[in-house]
Amino acid sequence: MDMQSISYIIDTLYAIFAMTLIIFMVPGFAMLEAGIVRTKNVTSVLTINTLIYAIASLAFLLFGYSLAFGELGNDSMSKYAAFLFQMAFVGKVINIMSGGVSERAKIIPLAIFTVIMGSVLYPLVVNITWGANFLEGTILELSMYDLAGSTVIHSTGGWALLAAILIIGARKGRYTKEGGIRVIPASNIPLVTLGAFLLWIGWFGFNGGSVGSIASKENADLVALTILNTNTAGLSGAIMVAIIMHLMYKKLDLTMILNGALGGLVSITAGPDLYDIYTPILVGAIGGGLVVLGVSLFDKLRIDDPVGALSVHLLNGIWGTLAVGIFASNGNDITLIGQLKGILVIAVFTFISSYIILYIINKIVPLRAGNDEEMQGLDVQECGLEAYPEFKRAF
Repeated sequence: MDMQSISYIIDTLYAIFAMTLIIFMVPGFAMLEAGIVRTKNVTSVLTINTLIYAIASLAFLLFGYSLAFGELGNDSMSKYAAFLFQMAFVGKVINIMSGGVSERAKIIPLAIFTVIMGSVLYPLVVNITWGANFLEGTILELSMYDLAGSTVIHSTGGWALLAAILIIGARKGRYTKEGGIRVIPASNIPLVTLGAFLLWIGWFGFNGGSVGSIASKENADLVALTILNTNTAGLSGAIMVAIIMHLMYKKLDLTMILNGALGGLVSITAGPDLYDIYTPILVGAIGGGLVVLGVSLFDKLRIDDPVGALSVHLLNGIWGTLAVGIFASNGNDITLIGQLKGILVIAVFTFISSYIILYIINKIVPLRAGNDEEMQGLDVQECGLEAYPEFKRAF
């Protein structure tokens, strides 16, 4: 067997392994969201997470991949492995959105939006960044560097989420008429912790797999560096939030610390292969700080996001992409202006298109559950199955 065939086999195996790690993020999102929401909404959250994986993946198989990349083909590994790796990403965009509208958004309209996001909106974003690039040669052509999707995935999901929240509004009773904020505590902290760590583990495939090859000494080193830097940013984000929360409140809020870790992971996703082993400490720490700032800011704006997805994914997706321009600019291919242009183009496209599509869906199939449904909990009305039937539901 020649070296080219061996390299082909190794890279195929690595792509499938990385894809499997990314799929661990499906239960990661599901467990984190199930632990954050009240017990009366747990089954509905788990149901939409399951449907997102199934619907988005199939939509990408049937329509999205060809729109993003053109023909199914790859010279360095099996074309089927290359597809599976890209397919693993698509559901994460909508998972970001589903958690942020939980406890008041209905399953069917979210499933309809999943079809459109998985087959058209997300593939178009991929097309102009990682894919066939129909903007090539135009004034809008992007030169943004985004290895694994700080903007392409995380900010895209964040902008779609912001559009959805503006349409459906806050949970009933979340904000008082006097301007106060009612705290709605998480129902299951162990599930939140499990979900966050499943996401953390999945990130190693997310970023490490995006290097594209591991079949040479140089690429193996680059994959290892990428995973090291990914982990470092998560560590730094968690520690920064712990410090901030203790200084501000003399308390160590575990849900915020976990979100700080996730914020650090999002912020490093654009360029973990470009940094030395120390820069991710700073990138992740700033990411953790942005989570604390973002949660407070969005609550002041009365934008109700139960899981903090806007702070973790939207703000840190932006920061992570800018960080590449700040810390890894080489004056030619990567510039801060190029990074900013990519952020703005994708923000405008994703937010406006998501808002229009969600607005139309909402007119046909209302996105928001009725007051009685929301008070009773979506599990009964949407699924006919309660996650904790032996417990008295908290209204």
